[in-house]
Amino acid sequence: MTPPSFPLVPSLMSGWLEDVDRFQQRAESGDLALVDLPEELARLHVDFERIHPFIDGNGRTGRLLLNLILIRSGWPPAIIFKRDRQKYLRAMEWADGGDYGPLAELICRSVIDNLHFLIPSIAGPVKYVPLQALADEELSVSALRQAIQRGRIDARLGTDGTYRTSRQAVDAYKASRYRRRKDAAPDQ
Repeated sequence: MTPPSFPLVPSLMSGWLEDVDRFQQRAESGDLALVDLPEELARLHVDFERIHPFIDGNGRTGRLLLNLILIRSGWPPAIIFKRDRQKYLRAMEWADGGDYGPLAELICRSVIDNLHFLIPSIAGPVKYVPLQALADEELSVSALRQAIQRGRIDARLGTDGTYRTSRQAVDAYKASRYRRRKDAAPDQ
């Protein structure tokens, strides 16, 4: 990508801001279908990156602006982690060529992942939430699923095929996890 000549940047930024305002008006009025939202967000993000208004920090600034647009539209932010950098850069290349789908998908998945981090704190300890929201460094989603299948964690299987359980059930499992081994050991 070759950024535009610097004298063009102010007018391009004004045009971009007008585009963002039109997007938000459409989103607020309901004229923007939910299925169109991710590609529109991807297009706005790429359009900003094409303008490239700064010498350094355009990517970070563009992602912050994307999150501002999301939050102002009533959605949680899309945090794109360092581990997803290569996916992000490939998706940006595709979007620069006019295919916004991969970037739109990456944005959607980031929003969903961030929702999973927020759900347990909102739901409280006894509400059932998706396993992704309860996984941590000690217990992965796979480990939680295995414990559920072995009957060690109380859970519900949703119609979407996703297991849901509570923070309380996971904490009880963690507390009892090693008790069986200690209880099964013969006394000396």
